[in-house]
Amino acid sequence: MKTRTHAFWLRCLWLWLLLGGAATLSATAAPTLDGLWKGPLKVPGGQLEVVFRLVSLTGGSYFATLDVPLQKVSQIAVAVEIKGDTVIFAAEEAGSSFVGRLASGGKQIDGVWRQPGYQSPLTLTFTAAAINTAPKARLTPPYREEEVVYSNIPANLRLAGMLTVPAGAGPFPAVVLLSDAGAHDRDGTVGTYRMMGILGDYLTRRGIAVLRFDDRGTGSSTGDLARTTIAELVSDVQASLNFLRTRPEINLAQIGVIGHGEGGNVALLSATQPLPPAFVVTLAAYGVPGNELAVQQQAALLRSLGTEQAQIDAASKRQKAMLEIVRQTPDEAQAKAIVANMLRQNNTAVDGEAAQASAAELTSFRYRYFLGFDPLKHLEKVKCPVLLLNGTADLYVAAESNLTALTKTLRGNRDMTSKKLPGVNHLFQSDPAEWPLVNGQPRETFSPATQEIIRSWIVARTGGGK
Repeated sequence: MKTRTHAFWLRCLWLWLLLGGAATLSATAAPTLDGLWKGPLKVPGGQLEVVFRLVSLTGGSYFATLDVPLQKVSQIAVAVEIKGDTVIFAAEEAGSSFVGRLASGGKQIDGVWRQPGYQSPLTLTFTAAAINTAPKARLTPPYREEEVVYSNIPANLRLAGMLTVPAGAGPFPAVVLLSDAGAHDRDGTVGTYRMMGILGDYLTRRGIAVLRFDDRGTGSSTGDLARTTIAELVSDVQASLNFLRTRPEINLAQIGVIGHGEGGNVALLSATQPLPPAFVVTLAAYGVPGNELAVQQQAALLRSLGTEQAQIDAASKRQKAMLEIVRQTPDEAQAKAIVANMLRQNNTAVDGEAAQASAAELTSFRYRYFLGFDPLKHLEKVKCPVLLLNGTADLYVAAESNLTALTKTLRGNRDMTSKKLPGVNHLFQSDPAEWPLVNGQPRETFSPATQEIIRSWIVARTGGGK
């Protein structure tokens, strides 16, 4: 599944000229490039790793995609063309391309990345792709799986997902899983990483039923996520909880919610409403207002790229000025024009078309709402048990500021646990050095220690699970 969170633009305000979209084009090339081609793309303030994935198809064409792991951008379709020793990767709709020359050994391509108003040298090196036998060799899990569809009547939409139930008669404790900001499928898929699918499997194998569903307008669910606020997403949680309450294999008094990123804030808000969940687990939920979080995200990213503090401070100052324009200019067309002008004046290499595209995203309904969102409002109403988790390696929702703010606000809750997870990033992956090897290649996975923290905390409050 192609999954891009809206946070790509939010978190990379000053790196916005890196990527702008995708196009699927026919491509013709000899089947000699199968695998991964990786390289560091220099951008203002540092560099980002880009990964081209190529798989040869019958007839000599390629299926090819582009990933930018640091930005959680994945599976952008590209076209591949080979002319002698010249290799061309293109995303024409975005006006972006990479043109390079394949070295004699066939393991390196030296070339140039180009897009409107920007170009940079780029060297790609070859890595053999791991053999993925999972689709053919998937074993039947030791629990029941059921495709489900249920209605959110107040919002007049249908939610589709997967209910997994442990073996046995039950009734079992259960959780609803909520993904981070942006359109995600029921597995919370980012590239080949299935965050919610992995967590759901772990919990179900250990005695906890799990309901995970496609976000609005994604997969088999209806609705329009782009015009939906965080507060309005609470009704999706309520619909999910009520669906589980109809199931005889589910313990009615032990249904909780686990939310990632923005989903964690939705989970907390659901606990302030009538018929709340029995417990809430947040995974890197926001603890500071959206406009502050956006500045924190950019600063953390630039810092991770080795940018000097003076440059970070200057970028933050420009960003704050722009965000204030967005917040204080209700006329969308006027705000868009001002922001586009600011972008071009801040970087004269940026062309008008790219500036307009960025300005449209930065002044969109969803982003405006995000900037004004106060994650601490109403949390004094949360009375159920709460587990707050945040990784110390999270560049998008910093543990120090966000976890601290949530912990302080919920201090009146008699059963609130707050934990910082050493070395865990925003996707709740541990250090890559700790990833398991699959077919000789490290495979990204949900932090095992974090999974067990979640399971044991739930079991301690429900008596269920193993």
